[in-house]
Order: sequence, then C-alpha cells, then structure tokens
Amino acid sequence: MIGAFTFNTSQRIVFENGAAAKLADHAAEFLGNRPFLVTDPGIVSLGLHSGCETSLVDKGHTLGCYSDVVADPPQKLIDDAVSAAGEHGATSIIGFGGGSSLDVAKLVALLLGSGEDLDDAWGIGNAKGPRLPLILIPTTAGTGSEVTPISIITVGEDEKRGVVSPLLLPDLAVLDPLLTLGLPAHVTAATGVDAMVHAIEAYASKSANNNPVSRTLAVEALKLLGANIEQAVFEPADEQARGGMLLGSMLAGMAFANSPVAAVHALAYPIGGTFHVPHGLSNALVLPHVLEFNNAVAAKTYAELAPVLFPDLIDVSDVENRADAFAKRLGGLTQKLGLQTKLSEVGISAEDLPKMAADAMKQTRLLVNNPRDLTETDAFNIYKAAL
Repeated sequence: MIGAFTFNTSQRIVFENGAAAKLADHAAEFLGNRPFLVTDPGIVSLGLHSGCETSLVDKGHTLGCYSDVVADPPQKLIDDAVSAAGEHGATSIIGFGGGSSLDVAKLVALLLGSGEDLDDAWGIGNAKGPRLPLILIPTTAGTGSEVTPISIITVGEDEKRGVVSPLLLPDLAVLDPLLTLGLPAHVTAATGVDAMVHAIEAYASKSANNNPVSRTLAVEALKLLGANIEQAVFEPADEQARGGMLLGSMLAGMAFANSPVAAVHALAYPIGGTFHVPHGLSNALVLPHVLEFNNAVAAKTYAELAPVLFPDLIDVSDVENRADAFAKRLGGLTQKLGLQTKLSEVGISAEDLPKMAADAMKQTRLLVNNPRDLTETDAFNIYKAAL
C-alpha cells in the first residue's frame, strides 16, 4: 500500500542549450521592468551572465545586480543583497550561478517581497511570504537548488542554518548546459558527487514523505549522473555529458526536495562551515563511511541502488555484500575523479573531530531522516574512519 505524501517542485522548467541568452522570452511573465540579478564575482569575471544580461536589456528591462555572493554565504551578505535589490526597486529576482547564489536569491526574493525578518523564517515552514517573482539559473550540476525549497546560510562563525518552505521554489528554473562547459574538473567532480548524494539519501530517507515519485526520480538521476560524470570531468567540452549531469542534478534535487537528505549532509556541514571545504567535497569525504554505518539497517535499500551506478554489482547476489561494495565503489569513484578522500587531506586533524561531531548533532532536521539513528559517538567514529 502506498502511503500519503506530498510532492512539490518548481512551477516551470526550461532545459535548452543557450536558454540563458533567451531569458527575456522564457521569463517574460515573471520579470517586470526592473529585474535584479544575484550572482558571484567568478560568474562576472568569466562573463557567463552576459547573454542573460543582453537578452534582458535588449527587451527594455532595467537590470540591477548584486555580484558579491561567496561560498557558504553569511547572514550579513543576505542583508546586503536585500538592501541592494530594494534600492534598485526590484520587480523580480534572478539567481545565476552555483548553489550559494541560488540560495541567496531565494531569500532576497522572500525577504524583499514579504518584509519579514530572516530570524523569523528559519526552520521548516516558518516563512510567511509573499515573495517577489523568482527565476533560478544554475551554472553547476550539483546542488539542484533550482528545484528545492531550501536555502542554507552560515550564521555566526560556522553554524549552517536553513529556511525550508515551498515559497522558495522558483517560478522558473532555466537549465542551460552551455553554462557548465567551463567548470573546472574538480568542481565538476565535487558537484556531481553532491548530486549523487542527494539521490542516494532521498531514496533511502526515513522521512515520512519518502514517496514513489522521489524514489523514481532518484534512480533516474543516478543513471544520468553515473553515465556522464567521468566524461564531464575528463572531457569538459562534451555538451551531451554536461547536459546529462545538469538534468541528473535537477532530478536528484526534485527527489530530495520532497524526501529529505540525512546524515551525509549533517556530517558534511561542519566540514564546510568550519574548514570552508566546498559542500560537494564535504559530502564526498563522508559518503562511503556514512553508508557503511547505515548498512546495518539499510543494506537492502543500498543494494537496490548499487547496480544503477555500478551495473556490474548486479552480479553480487548477497545483499549485505552488494551494499558494502556500493559504499566502497563510491569512495573509489571520488578518488578516480581526482577528489580528496580523507579529512586529513583538507586540513582536518584528530583534535578537530570532537567539536565536529558535536556540531553535526545540531543538524536535527537532517538526522531524523537517516535510516539508522546516529549518536554523537557514532558521528565521531564516522569522522575518525574518514580521517
């Protein structure tokens, strides 16, 4: 029997090579006359936004821009971006870039549209709205932020805190594979593994809202990601591979937006927040070790996914052995893609582990979704295994 569930996603999705350069047409009903772009300095220096900008200006829109987004954006950055958009008189918000830019754009649209205080919106379902019209354009294939109702911000020195609300789903998500052609290999690899984690955790989530739609999307996401990640990393100009990665990332985003992620992300956040390790790499560093921990209760689930990513694992008939091989092969894949595989390789020492374990336990909204209950001691031991 299929239990009750809800499934939300972005109102409209456009997938097309060159779509960003046609934004004025694709987003005509949402833009208003004073759209406002939220992006980062890297995007601006590369000129990736130029086609989008030209499209808007040529159609008579007065475009404003905030381009100071950084990885793990702090709360003050949100305040600055909201102020800049308000001074522009923004009629819509366009997030353009990686997950951080999209996350900032979501909150700018919400806070400027509603006038509410960010401190009142933290958590699940606390945002009131309304928000300004919102368009999201990813330039990495990893976060799936263009189809998720989540924005993650760094509060204080290193605490990750989230706003989770359907209000953060955009009116339009524009997926243009050409925007990802210039991604460096290590970014392609890390964001690609991040998308895989989204699919794996969504499929195995203990959430009451784990549902057949999310699980189906997770499987399709893993098929696309597994088939294309090596080609995208080692042959970066391959448009087909780039498109497969972008679509896989989006499907994984749809999956975990409704069947939420769990302990991999919970343990990754202290790595990123404290040591400023990119989010995708933070996930990759703990992924095989969390799966090995979860295998005590979730081996059957992981055994179902294993042949999707690694087809030859279908020959491993024993469920426990196949699940164990799945975790090990994922660790091997990250190494093959050129990513670091040990915490010590990103500057983390044994002395750091107790605080990291304590910080991970603050991620209660994630830990409740993990297939196996996890204590602070468990978190410490997982980090130790990853050291």
